Amino acid sequence: MDMPRQARAGTGKAAARRHLAATEPAFAALIRRVGPLRLEPDRRREPYQALFRAIAHQQVHARAAEAILDRFLALYPEGAFPAPADVLATSEATLRGCGFSANKIAALRDLSARAEDGTVPSRRAASRLDDEALIERLTTIRGIGRWTVEMLLIFSLGRPDVLPVDDFGVREGWRLINGLDAQPRPRELAERGRAWSPFRSAAAWYLWRAADEAKAIRPPPVTV
Repeated sequence: MDMPRQARAGTGKAAARRHLAATEPAFAALIRRVGPLRLEPDRRREPYQALFRAIAHQQVHARAAEAILDRFLALYPEGAFPAPADVLATSEATLRGCGFSANKIAALRDLSARAEDGTVPSRRAASRLDDEALIERLTTIRGIGRWTVEMLLIFSLGRPDVLPVDDFGVREGWRLINGLDAQPRPRELAERGRAWSPFRSAAAWYLWRAADEAKAIRPPPVTV
């Protein structure tokens, strides 16, 4: 079977920097400030585990989400991440006791059921599907939207050509490096980003760094 186009394109970091700098003058200046691309996907987790954690973190502070996950993992032998069947066999009351809300329990149970029926692929099976096929497939699961799958593609599966145009930080980064008054619309950024292919994940990473820069230099509030 043919490899997906993203895999054939490769993920060379130096090539990504050169391509982005040549494509956009604003990227060239940003790359000089930020330095080398430090996008390191976590390839240890299976898509099911990554999506489970993503749901756990939705609308909750990161520390609170990790505390909930710690209590959840303590339910299972040696704190190992449970198989989907084990989650489905765990009572709703027990999951509530970990700190999961009713909506999250419903989403986690649907995710587990869809992992059981094969909708959520293994990492190996996911390697045979292109980005849009995975997005279409996984967004049928309760609590999983396009942005969540894009984060999976970038940070777990290491796909090099993903541009999450709905992400606030990505759009804000583009606004900042171009001195715009307002963020671009997602469709506008997607159209502009076509030229950044096949390194749009690297583009997103640098745009996040631009947004982080602005946070770091933001002046303190004036007190009276």
